Amino acid sequence: MKVLVTGTAGFIGYHLAKCLLERGDEVVGIDNINDYYDVNLKYGRLAETGINEADVEYGKTVRSAKYSNYQFVRLDLTDYDKMKNIFKICHFDAVCNLAAQAGVRYSITHPRAYIDSNIVGFLNVLECCRTHRIKHLVYASSSSVYGLNKSMPFSSCHQANHPVSLYAATKKSNELMAHTYSHLFNLPTTGLRFFTVYGPWGRPDMAPFLFTKAILEHKHIDVFNNGAMKRDFTYIDDIVDGIVRVIDDPAKVDTLWDGLDPDPSTSNVPYRVFNLGRGESVDLLKFIAEIEKNLGELAVKNYMPMQNGDVEETWADISSMREMLAYNPKTSVADGVRDFVSWYMTFYKVANNRQDVLGRHLA
Repeated sequence: MKVLVTGTAGFIGYHLAKCLLERGDEVVGIDNINDYYDVNLKYGRLAETGINEADVEYGKTVRSAKYSNYQFVRLDLTDYDKMKNIFKICHFDAVCNLAAQAGVRYSITHPRAYIDSNIVGFLNVLECCRTHRIKHLVYASSSSVYGLNKSMPFSSCHQANHPVSLYAATKKSNELMAHTYSHLFNLPTTGLRFFTVYGPWGRPDMAPFLFTKAILEHKHIDVFNNGAMKRDFTYIDDIVDGIVRVIDDPAKVDTLWDGLDPDPSTSNVPYRVFNLGRGESVDLLKFIAEIEKNLGELAVKNYMPMQNGDVEETWADISSMREMLAYNPKTSVADGVRDFVSWYMTFYKVANNRQDVLGRHLA
């Protein structure tokens, strides 16, 4: 296939593009490379796929030096004219939209960034897909859409109408916008509610990265809700496996869908929403303990109250992904944290004095 992947300088987008390239698909990547976090990490990911930072200019197509089937364009989704031109030239079979303004807490202080990227940008993606009759649009939603929902595990069949952050509200809006285009234009769309993705090349604003960095620098880590937090931590390889399975299986009409008892995860048009997680809720303190074990050093924990926009627990019901697409996440938290810490130590060239520190602190 020829696939457009937006957000390929980002964490999930980089891993997805690499997976598609290695199985032989032709990929065009888009990213605006904004400064929400360290752009050196973003350019590092691009370099891993053969895109040289010195060659990257806004609106310019760069061919990969590593993959003959990869091209990258620095571009913002809000630039509708250039978006239309790329769709016109490239004739994509499928689109996977992972580009977005991320971060729950950041959305409290920078709300307009979320409207521009996650609403206006997504509308442009939908319009381009409609115009060029794309066979399948897959897009990133988020577990944050469940908001105040307390029913565990979270099911895509549950209503998700009470978000607690603007970020979550924009992701729920994406699902509603996608359904509208599926209904009006018969555009097959699938939304994926990601659950706390982590792993090598992860985002610096996420807990695994923040904790690892702080522990190595002998600084305290902020532990919210006094540590009474649980997350469905999902390793990046399992996430990418799920995305690829979805891309390969375009959304179809649910012939059993009932408007008198509507299932929000399907419809009488080609529309679906899936949870994409590991299917297990893990205590935050246990996750931190795995990081401590791999670093050989105990964290200094600064216990704090719950932050606005956060929720106490996430836990994905992934039964529909298992049944429909044979999705089976394989990576344990122990293995995933080990691989993340190993990558972090290598990428940032941190000396690991594990045995010495273990002897002093963990004996």
